[in-house]
Amino acid sequence: MMTRFLRETADDVRMVARGWRWGRRPLVPRNAEPFVPEKEKYVFPTEWARRRPARALREVVQEVGLDPLLRSQVSPRVTGLDMLGRVSPPVLFVANHASHLDTPLILCTLPDAWRRRTSVAAAADYFFDTWWRATGSAIVFNTFPIERRGGSLSSTPGDLLGQGWNVVVFPEGTRSPDGWMGRFRMGAAWLAIEHGVPIVPVAIRGSFAAMPRGRSWPRPGRPPVTVRYGAPLSPGDGETAREFAPRVVAAMSQLLDEDRTTWWQAQLRAARKEIPDPSGPKVARWRRVWEQTAPPRVGRRTDVWR
Repeated sequence: MMTRFLRETADDVRMVARGWRWGRRPLVPRNAEPFVPEKEKYVFPTEWARRRPARALREVVQEVGLDPLLRSQVSPRVTGLDMLGRVSPPVLFVANHASHLDTPLILCTLPDAWRRRTSVAAAADYFFDTWWRATGSAIVFNTFPIERRGGSLSSTPGDLLGQGWNVVVFPEGTRSPDGWMGRFRMGAAWLAIEHGVPIVPVAIRGSFAAMPRGRSWPRPGRPPVTVRYGAPLSPGDGETAREFAPRVVAAMSQLLDEDRTTWWQAQLRAARKEIPDPSGPKVARWRRVWEQTAPPRVGRRTDVWR
């Protein structure tokens, strides 16, 4: 009897708790409340970061501070820079995103003339949530805020492309939680078509193993990281963003496959349409993370066809 009494009493308490307002729940249903326009968010301005004094300061910070610091913590290996000779700025650098190392890896491996005229799209809700983080990222990386969930921008990528700036875009929208490539959004393809600029795909491997999501500093031992630039892609006449975006993803997939194996093997697989899925195997999450924690092999014997 006592057990039954306690059980029924607990059920009554839970029922009262679910129905009680607790000082928060309004009596008026949400669909009956008057419409109140959402308050416009403050957008951190970044135009000053692309003026001459800030550019001079950034040159010193990147050359004297960022580049030596990066190379003291990881061992970057860059290939494909000759592809930049096939195109003239401005361009969209489209890269996969698995770590906070990705932005400095791109900026520190670009030739100086390209790096000085390159800006980076950064999440407004992360890098621009406080004034000190926003100021620091704008000075060091020449970032500008972009709303991942929609909204206004201080400087759109299109504005910068029109001014002759190259723009780095991570179409996944956020860092990969397991190191594998996520779903690409079509914003980069739309920008390329709308503003008539080419896309230069960039494949980064090893950044997740060196500094995965959740770490604030790279792992010790200077782990190797590879950065591979691909051939520029231009939208065809009448090609839509929905048609162009898969070509960009295919180029990224081939670059990642080429970096894992060899140029010749990747070319054969591409011809047979057997390029491995960059989103990774459909297995348990721990297995996906475990596979991506292995750093890429570097310094292997060069293939005769490379």
